[in-house]
Amino acid sequence: MIFVRSAVYFLWFVGLSVALNVGILPALLLPRRFVRFAARAWCRGQLWGLRTIAGLSCEVRGEIPPPGALVAAKHMSMWDTLALFLLLGNVTIVLKRGLMLVPFYGWYALKLRFIFIDRRARISALRQLATRARAAVDRGESILIFPEGTRKSPGAAPDYKPGVAALYEQLGRACIPVALNSGLYWTGPAGFLKRPGKVIVQFLPAIPPGLKRRAFMATLEQRIETAMAGLLAEGGAPLRDRNTLAEQRP
Repeated sequence: MIFVRSAVYFLWFVGLSVALNVGILPALLLPRRFVRFAARAWCRGQLWGLRTIAGLSCEVRGEIPPPGALVAAKHMSMWDTLALFLLLGNVTIVLKRGLMLVPFYGWYALKLRFIFIDRRARISALRQLATRARAAVDRGESILIFPEGTRKSPGAAPDYKPGVAALYEQLGRACIPVALNSGLYWTGPAGFLKRPGKVIVQFLPAIPPGLKRRAFMATLEQRIETAMAGLLAEGGAPLRDRNTLAEQRP
């Protein structure tokens, strides 16, 4: 039954994506707000499909940060990008450079002024990240970064990259960590299987500005990974995955 529902949702995902991606191409020539409106409609449509077809709902815990916040979230599936793009409102997302080359997605992300970084460039990439993030914050937008730079399966060892620390230092503002357990439900090869249940996304207490880099990174990882262990347990993760996360906590 899970496979059938996942297949039906896949058809919904493709159909809605093709219809909107092609239908709003003229919006690339219009002000950015038109593309943002269409992107939010696409996200709402996909979350509706997940809830209605696949039986996958969500629950939000904690206080959603105000505009202009620096948000650092765990990344386990595509669900995270869909939901957080909606929850955070006017937000700029930090993405790996390779996504810029994806047809349609890359075009619209560029129009939305998302920040693409080449992790191989290291210092120059961090400088560009800080400059563009500052410009986004000055426009009243929040910044969303996935500090590990890629998706992580439940129980995978954490691997936090320095980009989030560079933003924290350069922006001089608090950082809001986010934990979630979407990886329990968006599973299988290429994330094809969608298991019914409830994804929990939790906005954690803000890390105040002014910490040294090492202290900030340790605090960020500790808060997210500790909350992750609890959310995985609540979602019924296998004991081995919960134990793995518990052993990794600082």
